[in-house]
Amino acid sequence: MPSFTPTSPAAMAGIVADRLAELPGRRVLAVDGADAAAPVELARRIADTLAARGRSAEVVSLHDFVRPASLRMEYGRDDEWSYRTAWFDYEAVRREILDAVRSSGRWLPALWDEQRDRSARAAVRTAQADLVLVLAGPMLLGRGLDFDLTVRLELSEQAALRRTPPDQHWTLPALRDHAADNPEAATWTLRWDHPDRAALRVGT
Repeated sequence: MPSFTPTSPAAMAGIVADRLAELPGRRVLAVDGADAAAPVELARRIADTLAARGRSAEVVSLHDFVRPASLRMEYGRDDEWSYRTAWFDYEAVRREILDAVRSSGRWLPALWDEQRDRSARAAVRTAQADLVLVLAGPMLLGRGLDFDLTVRLELSEQAALRRTPPDQHWTLPALRDHAADNPEAATWTLRWDHPDRAALRVGT
């Protein structure tokens, strides 16, 4: 039976950095979590920890890889199925980050400006030989994306409801259903209702 042990964002960043120390070269880490779990915040903490240890690291937000509004809102601004299947461009993540870093070493930090609904016009970057890209956002697991390591941030329904702005509550069923339909095991799974009192799953 699985059990849980107390941890914190700082401790978790250290655990991830320790594992990455065993994996030289260019790597891609996913921090999977609903926006309410603030996955980008943990991703930045991990990147900062890696940088302090002398490893190149960059953070990419999945919200910089949304599809144009005409596609993601084709069936309305609050369509649950669209949020789950058409909101984020996971294929672009595969093409511009995962495949690109591993083949040419050149990757794109952002594809689409979600607020302005236009191309992000980001310049392609050349990855350092030891670069760790930390990609953070919702519903990354269960997409067949080949990450080197993965972190899953889990919220209870009560925490998700409390920490999600009311005008975004319509996304919660999509997040719940995707997680239920895609129980892909992560390298680390954390209960994240209170990040300062987080719990790391241990065992199976």
